[in-house]
Amino acid sequence: MSIKNTPFADKHLALGAKMAPFAGYNMPISYTGINDEHQAVRRNAGVFDVSHMGEFILKGPKALDLIQFVTSNDASKLKAGMAQYSCLPNDMGGIVDDLLVYCIEENKVYMLVVNASNIEKDWNWIQSHNHDQVEMHNISEHTALLAIQGPNATKILQSLTEMDILNLKYYTFVKGRFAGVDNVLISATGYTGAGGVEIYFDDKDGAADKIWNAIFEVGGPQGLKPIGLGARDTLRLEMGFCLYGNDIDDTTSPLEAGLGWITKLNKETFISRDFLESQKERGVTRKLVGIEMIDKGIPRNGYVIGDANGHPIGHITSGTQSPSLGKAIGLGYVKPEFAAIDTPVTVQVRDKHLQARVAKIPFQ
Repeated sequence: MSIKNTPFADKHLALGAKMAPFAGYNMPISYTGINDEHQAVRRNAGVFDVSHMGEFILKGPKALDLIQFVTSNDASKLKAGMAQYSCLPNDMGGIVDDLLVYCIEENKVYMLVVNASNIEKDWNWIQSHNHDQVEMHNISEHTALLAIQGPNATKILQSLTEMDILNLKYYTFVKGRFAGVDNVLISATGYTGAGGVEIYFDDKDGAADKIWNAIFEVGGPQGLKPIGLGARDTLRLEMGFCLYGNDIDDTTSPLEAGLGWITKLNKETFISRDFLESQKERGVTRKLVGIEMIDKGIPRNGYVIGDANGHPIGHITSGTQSPSLGKAIGLGYVKPEFAAIDTPVTVQVRDKHLQARVAKIPFQ
C-alpha cells in the first residue's frame, strides 16, 4: 500500500523534520527533539499536523439516532457548537475506536472524528448499523487538521480571525473565516492537556499553505513551534489519555479503561449496553492505572507488572520518560485489588523486577 502525505508534508521536510510512516501516512515524528517540543507546548504553544485523522459527516433526521446507537456517550445532550468525547463499543463490550462527536446542526448534522488507523474499520462498523439510511460522507481525504496546543495558543491565533477564540469554552467550537479562509471549524479540543484549539478545514485552493503560513507568520515571533508525533505521545501520556491500539482496543472495555464517564448506561439503548451494565454490576477484572517508576527504568508496552513480590498482575500498555516531570511513567492494566493509588508494584524490565507504584492520573 502506498504511503500517503498530508497537505503539509513539504513544510515538514523543509523544516528538517524526522519523518516516519504512521497509520498509512508519512508523518513528522520530531523536529528539534521530543523534550524540546514537549516543553514548548506545556509552556507556550506548538502546532501539530494531525491531518491523518478521519472525519465523517452524518446528516438527516435519523443521524442522531444512529450516533446514539453506535456510541457510548449521550450525544442527545449536544447543542450546535458543542463537541463530545466518546467511543464506539463493539458487540463484546470492547472498543472499536474512541472518537469526537461534533454537533454542527442539532438533530441534523454531525461530524465524527476518528483515529487515522481506524478510518475504514469505523466507517464499515457505523455503516453496518445504518439501517435508516442516514446520509454518510467520508470527508477524511480532503480535510486538513492542525492542532495548536499550549497555554498561549489562542492568544497567538486570535489576530487571524474575527471569531472569539480566546473565550472558547472547552469542547465547544465556532465556524467562520480564519487566515482568509472560509468555513474553518475551530474547536477547543486537543489531546495534550495544555489547552489550545484544533482547526479543521477543506484543503482546496491552497488553503493548507495559506493557513500554515499565516499561523507561523504571527506565531513564529512569539515562539510558536512545529511539533511532531513523538511529543504528542509524551504530552497525552502525562495526562493519562488513552491511545487506541495501546491502552484501549477491541478487547478492552471502556469501564476497564477508566472511561465510565463516557459510558452512559442510562441511555435507552446502544451497542453492548447490557454487557457493560452487567460488567459494572459484577465489577471489572482489570483496571487501567498510572504507573510511576521508583527504580531507574522505563516501562514499555508489553512489560509485565507484578505485585511487590514480582508475581504477575498485569501489563504495561504505554510508557515514557516524562519530560515535564523528569521521571518514568506509564499506563497499564492490573487486577482491581492492586489499583489503589500508591500500591507498590514491580515492572519487569528484561530479567529485573524494578520497583514502581500506582500513581494518580494525570501524573504529577
